[in-house]
Amino acid sequence: MDALGIPYVVEAPGVDEIVPPGTPPQHAVALLAERKARAVYARKPKALIIGSDQLASLHGNTLGKPEDAKAARAQLSSLRGRTHELFTGVCVIANGFVVTEVDTARLTVWPLSDVELDGYIRTNEWQGCAGSYRIEGRGQALFERIDGDRTAIQGLPMQRVTRILREAGVTFF
Repeated sequence: MDALGIPYVVEAPGVDEIVPPGTPPQHAVALLAERKARAVYARKPKALIIGSDQLASLHGNTLGKPEDAKAARAQLSSLRGRTHELFTGVCVIANGFVVTEVDTARLTVWPLSDVELDGYIRTNEWQGCAGSYRIEGRGQALFERIDGDRTAIQGLPMQRVTRILREAGVTFF
């Protein structure tokens, strides 16, 4: 949003992030993005709200935010040498306007050695990140291949967001 020159305020939605068991990750991120956006919109009904959420998925197994370094190492270990999907849900709400979409990126992790894996864990970049990586930092060295919108991988799919904002009547220039 900084790059677009649009002023904004970040506000924690304070919502429950539990979804029904068995919910596919692409549906879960859409549900959570909308839940977050609606919670903030309820407090700020005159604002334009953007909510988002992310989950990684490896062969149908969802990888959320790890609780600790041990969990992060286990997640990254399961990803090494493999391709997984990262789903990013985004919801924009403003005065009767509601659009929720999901972006999907496919990422292939290098077949990392234990030394590389432990080195990345020590950076603490994994904290608070679905899949235990942060692509905008040193984590970019984890990936052999990335297919998808890099901004979505960073947390907010800006191509989608700018299109949705235009649909909502936002002007950029």
